Amino acid sequence: MNTTSSNQEQVDKATRIFIVDDHPLVRESLKCLIQKESDFLICGEAGNRGQALAAIAASHPDLAIVDLTLNDTRGTDFIRDLLNQFPKLLVLVVSMQDELVYAERAIRAGAHGYVTKQEAVAKILTAIRRVLSGDIYWSEKAAAKVASKFTRPLRSHPDQMDFLTDREMQVFEMIGAGQSTRQIGASLHIDTSTVETYRSRIKEKLKLKNGGELLQYAIRWSNDLRV
Repeated sequence: MNTTSSNQEQVDKATRIFIVDDHPLVRESLKCLIQKESDFLICGEAGNRGQALAAIAASHPDLAIVDLTLNDTRGTDFIRDLLNQFPKLLVLVVSMQDELVYAERAIRAGAHGYVTKQEAVAKILTAIRRVLSGDIYWSEKAAAKVASKFTRPLRSHPDQMDFLTDREMQVFEMIGAGQSTRQIGASLHIDTSTVETYRSRIKEKLKLKNGGELLQYAIRWSNDLRV
């Protein structure tokens, strides 16, 4: 067998991986990391939902690496869209978002694993291989937090927390971290009036009477989460 045929055979057998992240430098970093593995092949990349859905349909990846904070869609909604259109696709979330807050949501949406971007390089490669083997991958700490929900409540109203959307959850988390409405708006690039709308929705869903109760509840929830 000549070298050209051997190389082609290696490409044909490689696991095809697609990267979805709206930061070009992150995509490039992930590509450099993954392409060092001889049995992995980057078959495409995209920076937003529309590009990703079209390119994935054309490139037929085995696994998609997805960020939760794309500019044009909510992360868990995008995961559901992907799996509705490509039910055999494996999805691994690699995100800056706090795993203890968002990993369970991503898994419930259909993702097969969750890794934070702060994790060591080896963890990302391990996560890819674990997901490809049929396992769900997340950290032991996140798994323990989920397991503990079956033995003790982490929050006063766990069911209501599940009703918060991803963006409402993000705002709620920032409130718990002590950020003001103006700071939250600046961080999320939205108007303060929009932040106030989210605050109102959160209070309604959590059955809280006012902003003081919301702040106390958010701080207590944040502290409980990290015990």
